[in-house]
Amino acid sequence: MIKAGIVGGTGYTGVELLRLLAVHPKVKVDVITSRAEEGVPVTQLFTNLRGHYDELAFSVPDPDRLGECDVVFFATPHGVAQAMMPELMKRGVRVVDLSADFRIRDAELWAKWYGKPHGCPELIGSAVYGLPEVNRHLIADAQLIACPGCYPTATQLGFLPLLENNLVDPSRLIANAASGTSGAGRQASIDNLLSEVADSFKAYGSAGHRHLPEIEQGLNAVLPKGVGRAQLTFVPHLLPMVRGIHATLYATLRGDACDLQALYEERYANEPFVDVLPAGSHPQTRSVKSSNMCRIAVCRPQQRDTVVVMSVIDNLTKGASGQAIQNMNIMFGFDETMGLAAPALLP
Repeated sequence: MIKAGIVGGTGYTGVELLRLLAVHPKVKVDVITSRAEEGVPVTQLFTNLRGHYDELAFSVPDPDRLGECDVVFFATPHGVAQAMMPELMKRGVRVVDLSADFRIRDAELWAKWYGKPHGCPELIGSAVYGLPEVNRHLIADAQLIACPGCYPTATQLGFLPLLENNLVDPSRLIANAASGTSGAGRQASIDNLLSEVADSFKAYGSAGHRHLPEIEQGLNAVLPKGVGRAQLTFVPHLLPMVRGIHATLYATLRGDACDLQALYEERYANEPFVDVLPAGSHPQTRSVKSSNMCRIAVCRPQQRDTVVVMSVIDNLTKGASGQAIQNMNIMFGFDETMGLAAPALLP
């Protein structure tokens, strides 16, 4: 049994971590922090967890208490993990950071997109990007994991087989992706009120979204050498629902001789959390709700030179907390699916 700490436990990714870890047979949550809710029992704030965390209360972040944990999850806004990371690294704690603090490997690029200097550039190089389908071999020995964002997870998993095999023009990639409102976090916002989002659908961030450099970085990392650079047009949308992401991806094929269905089935045949659907399918967000699964379908409309990939995930699970636990399982030598094998919720 390992001891876990959660920094920033009152947001949606924090409570999703608590929900999933409540039934994990190898983990006990020992510390959960929130400055605003110090002393408040977890089950008072999240009544769905009664019977699982009845003795656990929120506390202020304390490096000494967190340093006694085997693993610490950061479910915090950007900038928070940077400030605490050096101390935890010195203490030998293994960390899974769900924020964007260590995803982008260029400190200046991070500062451009997040509007402030990076607070811990010396640790960027030691962070492993936690997309298991690409970096499983590096995750196992890592001390610091940068857990991918939700849009980047759905988008990269959709494009990977095409780019790894140099089958498409990497400079002409398009991602049209839509997320439920929980992707914006739990803080109060007029734009996320029920009366604002219900019966509506809108794009946002079309001129540039913070997940764009993370996605392009990941796509470029899998490209064969000498084939150019990945350039993505990324337009996110807001769906009038709570959880889920649907990413519709477009790329221009280089040639004709490829069985796309077989390509995807072979690439993900041994991946426990990627499901390639039968030819002609259209994945639905409801098929992955509350699960750590990514479901993918691929097609080539009218047999022309455009390939369309549809990728769905739950933004709070495979797009955040579930993937964080998947990384933790790999880091500690547990079965990768441990605590994550429950099927999606229907209806």
